[in-house]
Amino acid sequence: MSGRGPQSRGPVLSASFDNRLAALAGHPGLLNGARRGIEKESLRVTRDGYISAQPHPPALGSALTNKHITTDFSEALLEFITPPLTDCWGAVQFLCDLHQFVGMNLDDELLWPMSMPCMIRSDADIPIANYGSSNVGRMKTVYRRGLAVRYGRYMQAISGIHYNFSVPEDFWPLYQGLRGDGGSMQDFRSTAYLELVRNVRRLDWLLLYLLGASPAVCKSFLAGRESDLESLDKGTLFGPHATSLRMSDLGYHNTQQASLRVSANSLDEYVADLDGAIRSPSERWQELGIFADGQRQQLNANQLQIENEFYSTIRPKRVAESGERPTAALQRGGIEYVELRALDVSPFDPVGINQRQAKFLEVFLLTCLLLDSPPIDDAEHRANVENQSLTARRGREPGLQLQRAGSPTGLVEWGLELRTQMLAVCEVFDPDGECDYAAAVQELMAGLDDPEATPSARLLADLRTTGKPLFRYAMDLASDYHGYFQSLAPDLSPQLAQFKQESSDSMARQRAIEAGDDLDFEAYLERYFQ
Repeated sequence: MSGRGPQSRGPVLSASFDNRLAALAGHPGLLNGARRGIEKESLRVTRDGYISAQPHPPALGSALTNKHITTDFSEALLEFITPPLTDCWGAVQFLCDLHQFVGMNLDDELLWPMSMPCMIRSDADIPIANYGSSNVGRMKTVYRRGLAVRYGRYMQAISGIHYNFSVPEDFWPLYQGLRGDGGSMQDFRSTAYLELVRNVRRLDWLLLYLLGASPAVCKSFLAGRESDLESLDKGTLFGPHATSLRMSDLGYHNTQQASLRVSANSLDEYVADLDGAIRSPSERWQELGIFADGQRQQLNANQLQIENEFYSTIRPKRVAESGERPTAALQRGGIEYVELRALDVSPFDPVGINQRQAKFLEVFLLTCLLLDSPPIDDAEHRANVENQSLTARRGREPGLQLQRAGSPTGLVEWGLELRTQMLAVCEVFDPDGECDYAAAVQELMAGLDDPEATPSARLLADLRTTGKPLFRYAMDLASDYHGYFQSLAPDLSPQLAQFKQESSDSMARQRAIEAGDDLDFEAYLERYFQ
């Protein structure tokens, strides 16, 4: 394989990476205009810790059309969505305001503060999200029924954080010029974003190690399944060196999608692979049946029902028009931003993420953009998947070896090399340290020097120190965070009135969509997939 990017065994900084940084160094303010947004999932739970069986709170508006508060798989799985904003503080503050608004409108419920759920008696306890009677709403619900029958509801109740990021428009002409590309700006931008995507696939293990916060699960989550986890107490199982069980074979590392390979070597390949998967029948899913008891339980019996079913730690994205498939949007306008999906909910932060983590993520993404990024072949794809799996289950194991360019290399050794590269990026994009990017990298990368400083190790240490089972520890956090948001003065956030208005407006938009349907549901699906 060609290229001297993060797979290189040579100097810490590859020549092209060095040259790119040098060329960019004379252009201050390169990040002005960068946009970031956060999507964060949280389960609603009762005061005794069970997943809520209540419908989506009416005060939060329509889960179908509300711009900022919706649901994910379950009626009980809230999703908070910030708009794209031009600073980290603004994104985290907007997320805080959303939590405050939701907390004011929860009826004797709490928000579960961790990625891995607890206190679920059976699949039936996890209500599938309901989006109303419109065709688009029914499609969203049927898609979730399909996820339930294919993978089980337990996995779909896991929470995470998605970080959306786009480089400023003013960056692209400069970068295109120093790369010597004479093609269209749209094609160059898509190519560069895919280079970033490939490098995230190579390096996402670093995020699991430094930000993973799910080394333990409640025994109820396994629902009698066998595992090699150890018992911490009567209600808690854990991996001694685990970082993110959410990203392991117990969570999103889905063995049932293991045979799917969606290439990011070009936009055409990415679109073709996803399109092929949603058009290729699956014998396994055909056996389940599209209908059960007279009700549609899958959108189709293909490898993927829709593109979003394919789980990846990062997705290239473009805002789609009404009724437009995600891949069609990419073909129409190219890649607009990337969605990083490898992040656990942090139990140590009331909103699940903090500014330092957000700034670290942005430096990581910029580094992935600037590093060499040769195409990923089948052998490297398998190595990348294995590296992620090893880090999720055993990331803090002393001397853990990952696969790099066909040879073993230490996780810590590789991580320290990346720290050097990321700090070099900070010197270019934040030379005066005004945005604290270097401080964020140093703070989080301290986990490479001391594994006990990582969130996963801190969580296990807290459980041992307090003697609390994971369930009680999480419930106490949920109660504390609820009290924190309740204590915030409502008149200090002008956003709260806007959220209330958006909730009301979203209900009106849902009614308008339902009134405007002019096709029956089966015809609607046929047209959508055409």
